[in-house]
Amino acid sequence: MIPNPFLSERSLQDRGYAHVAGIDEVGRGCIAGPVVAACVVLDEKCFPIADQIRDSKKLSEKKREALYPQIIEHAVSYGIGMIDHARVDQINILQATFEAMQMAIAQCSIPPDACLIDGNQKAPIDLPQWTIVKGDQKVISIACASIVAKVFRDRWMIQQDKTYPYYGFAQNKGYGTLAHRQGIAKYGFCPLHRKSFQVQIPT
Repeated sequence: MIPNPFLSERSLQDRGYAHVAGIDEVGRGCIAGPVVAACVVLDEKCFPIADQIRDSKKLSEKKREALYPQIIEHAVSYGIGMIDHARVDQINILQATFEAMQMAIAQCSIPPDACLIDGNQKAPIDLPQWTIVKGDQKVISIACASIVAKVFRDRWMIQQDKTYPYYGFAQNKGYGTLAHRQGIAKYGFCPLHRKSFQVQIPT
């Protein structure tokens, strides 16, 4: 459980921000596939699963899958943004991450009026924002965003494994594991690989 899970959201609500969103992304370090961001707005009084929420990296895949529909059901609002590999190559991974965040915010049915972002880099968005290093371990709305983004992207990559079966996407989700790089060495790059990323090919 996250200690004092709604502390950051409460402090902003006390300052007049009614809908405080947590934002996180997944896929920045991958060598294939998209970068995905999620934006999640919660209401402490209407979120009965707070004690189950952790940073997505500390949850099993099975637990993330179980929490994903519950987060969506109980969230006040949420949005998901996905920027594909070609756009990553075109504008670089940082700018693609920012675009994914902008898209996620725009997808929210109830727009947030303030954002808490995981990490230390502010995004080019027209909203008050605060960055929090390791926010997915400290802030419940960011942790929920990390789970939503992770599950959404993992499902997408598992689907791509059916089209491109030589790289282990169902297991590695596009990260540069040895098995993934061995697949590249044997079969070459596929259309989902990020051409702008340097990849060590095993010999």
